Parts: sequence; C-alpha cells; structure tokens
Amino acid sequence: MHKLRGKISKWGMNWLTREGPAPETPLCDFNRLRFELRPCDVLLVEGRSRVSEVIKLITQSPWSHSALYIGRLFDIRSPKLRVVIEAHFEGDPEEQLVIEAELGKGTVITPLSSYRNAHLRICRPEGLSADDAQQVIAHALSKLGSHYDLRQVMDLARFFFPWSILPRRWRSSLFQHNAGDATRTVCSTLLAEAFSQVDFPILPFIDRGEDGSLRLFKRNPKLFAPRDFDYSPYFSIIKYPYLGMNDLGLYRRLPWDRETDYVDQQPPPRKTAAESEQPRPAGYIHRTMQRAGLRRKEV
Repeated sequence: MHKLRGKISKWGMNWLTREGPAPETPLCDFNRLRFELRPCDVLLVEGRSRVSEVIKLITQSPWSHSALYIGRLFDIRSPKLRVVIEAHFEGDPEEQLVIEAELGKGTVITPLSSYRNAHLRICRPEGLSADDAQQVIAHALSKLGSHYDLRQVMDLARFFFPWSILPRRWRSSLFQHNAGDATRTVCSTLLAEAFSQVDFPILPFIDRGEDGSLRLFKRNPKLFAPRDFDYSPYFSIIKYPYLGMNDLGLYRRLPWDRETDYVDQQPPPRKTAAESEQPRPAGYIHRTMQRAGLRRKEV
C-alpha cells in the first residue's frame, strides 16, 4: 500500500509540474537580465505547468513562482555557506545560481540558465544592506533539502476536477476556507521567512495611532504569493524587454507588421518568397492607404 501511494504521489507531482512548450520569442532579454541581477534579488517567473496555472488563477497574477538569486559561488562571503552550496550543487563555480522551493523537488539550488526561455522579472529590495543580504541568503540556504507536504500536492490535483463529482471524504478544506492561502506556501514562504529574519518589509500591516505614531506587524509568511513582491512598495521592479526601448522614439522604428491590424493570440505564419511575389489582391492598395490615413488622388 505504501509503494502504491508513493507511485500515485510521484505521478501526481509529474502531472502537475509538467511544463508546456516555451515561447519561440521570450518577452524579456535574458542576457541583459542576468547581467543586472544582484545577490538577494527576487526573481519572478511566469510558469507553464499545470500547477502554475492553478497559482495564476488563485492569485490573479501571471507570476506563479519566485526564486532568490544568490549569485555565483564567490559572491557568498561565508566559507561555511560556500561549502553548503558546493554540497548541493556540483556544477561550474562560475554558474549563476538561485535558491527556490519547488513542488516535487523541495528547496533546491538551481542554475539561473534553466530559466533562459521564461518570462522573468527582477524585484530588488530597496535599501537592503550587504550584510543583511547575506543573512537573507544564509536563512534560505538553511532550508535546503526541505520537502513539501503530500497534502498540498493532492489538493492541487483536486482543483482540476469538478468539486461535485468527488466523494466528500476526498475533498479538502484547502480551497474551502481562505482559498489560496495554503497554496501560497508552495511559492514564496521561503523568501518571506528569509526577509523576515532581517525585518525587511514586504507587505506589513501598518497601524497608525491617534498621536501619529506607527506600528508595523509582520504577515504570516504562509500567506505570501509571488505577486506580493511585485506589488510591494519596498521592492524596485526591473524589466529588460526582448526589444529594448532605451533610445528616444525607438518604438516608432519597431518592425511592426503593417498588413495585419491585430492578432488575438499567435501571429499568422510568414509568407514564403514565392507568395510575396504574387500580385496584390484587388483593393489592397486602397485598404492600405485607408489604414495610413491617406486619400487616393483624384485624376
């Protein structure tokens, strides 16, 4: 029975975490983004797996995963922490690394390059000192090897089935009370706990007294989702689009397709050279002039 339960659990995790195809053209410039990253930056990821779709639906956000950038091995000051990293990652010491808590894997160290084709965003904790940044990383590294609860895996799987057809004993309270709160532990609890160790605010509760004095209260780390780092006023948002827009008026020179007004999802396939040489259909020039706001000269 125990082996059967283990096989079902493994199948469920594989089914939930299986990713769809990567986009042919990513939204961000990965090479520029990886150059900009600093230790203790939070990296938001738009996932493509089934569990990612659940988190997106529950949190109403495109960000389904978050990871903490720890840099290269030589970016870690503490020799003890470097030994910990070497014990959990046997790759190139020059590799840029993130630490993340991932369903089916637990808390692990992952090469940044594994997210090359993903939609990413940098959230930088404003004003965080270098010493506190090392403490945040140290706390995250102390959680390496921790596992997820099987109950969360099964609850996420249940979310894909109609509620009414499941036997009552199979139903869970995860989505019945405070829907989504427990699910967020899959994504960002590790990071929220790490920043809490140095009292860095993410989305604190703020109480203002009659005399104008303020008190801050820490939120339960289990209630955080990836979007909270994007929403927090204490994190700067850094984006590097695939097509850079630094030059003034550059958007005017982008290679827009002038033959198609709008597309709903994916653009139409490119025309072959033979198709491009075919004569234009009747009325094509007139429609093109109308789009450009021009009028045909009367003879």
